Amino acid sequence: MTLRPAPLLAAGLALLAACAPRLLPGTDIRDTPENRAVYEVVRSYQQALERRDAPAILALVAPDYFDNAGTPDPSDDIDRAKLEQTLPADLAKLEGVRLDVTVRNIQVQGDNATAEVFYEEYYRVQTAAGPVPRRDSDVHQIHLKKIQGAWKITSGL
Repeated sequence: MTLRPAPLLAAGLALLAACAPRLLPGTDIRDTPENRAVYEVVRSYQQALERRDAPAILALVAPDYFDNAGTPDPSDDIDRAKLEQTLPADLAKLEGVRLDVTVRNIQVQGDNATAEVFYEEYYRVQTAAGPVPRRDSDVHQIHLKKIQGAWKITSGL
């Protein structure tokens, strides 16, 4: 009897694949319930921003949201109240929004999480001189916390 290597190789690869950890789509991040929940919040934010849907974005944001924009200057700080006030008008100035987000890492520690993302956004912004095309990209961190069982963004929009 001669053993044929192709069926044995296929069976071995199938066993290895069955043992490999499941990953979140398009990432190298383990697909655990907590990682998946954080990932879904990031995806929901991406979709809401592309639709320029301020209420949907605000639904993802924690009541104690605060972001200092990475600077020591308090004039660019934004809390939940200021976000509610400025977000609809800011989104209204945008046209043709496309946001590509790659989730690079998710760290969950208890009821707190950080999602590291690489984003590229393409849009036109209305100015007094007319629409101006823009393209921005960067690595960014979105901080979240679990509130009543749901992940909410605490900073990093």
